[in-house]
Amino acid sequence: MADKIRQVEYYYVEVPDKPGEGARILSGLMEAGVNLLATCGFPTTGGKAQIDLVPENADALRDAAKKLNLKLSERKRAYAIEGQDRVGAVAEVYGKLAKDGINVHAAQAVTAGSGRYGMIVWVKPADHERARKSLGA
Repeated sequence: MADKIRQVEYYYVEVPDKPGEGARILSGLMEAGVNLLATCGFPTTGGKAQIDLVPENADALRDAAKKLNLKLSERKRAYAIEGQDRVGAVAEVYGKLAKDGINVHAAQAVTAGSGRYGMIVWVKPADHERARKSLGA
């Protein structure tokens, strides 16, 4: 079975880099019924952290963010990939992009259990259209 590859939109929020901030935001989104396809967080500078939010429904995320007083970034794009786990699955994605001269800006991949894996790939905005074609999204 072929991997499912789709272009997704995401937003990020900047929060204080301290215990409980991720839980506060994600709990609020959960209570608002926002389903996330992916999320990741990492420290930035000045005691801040960035939390990337990849929603199933961007309108639902934006509505919930307003109610929760979250300042979302402007809309960004990435690629969500899911499929059967196999040796070299991530290398295949990198290879497709490399073949077309597209640099991976960032990526995360995990096994999902039951023989499945998931991945999110970010490329620079100028490369989105070429990446979409390269990945078949």
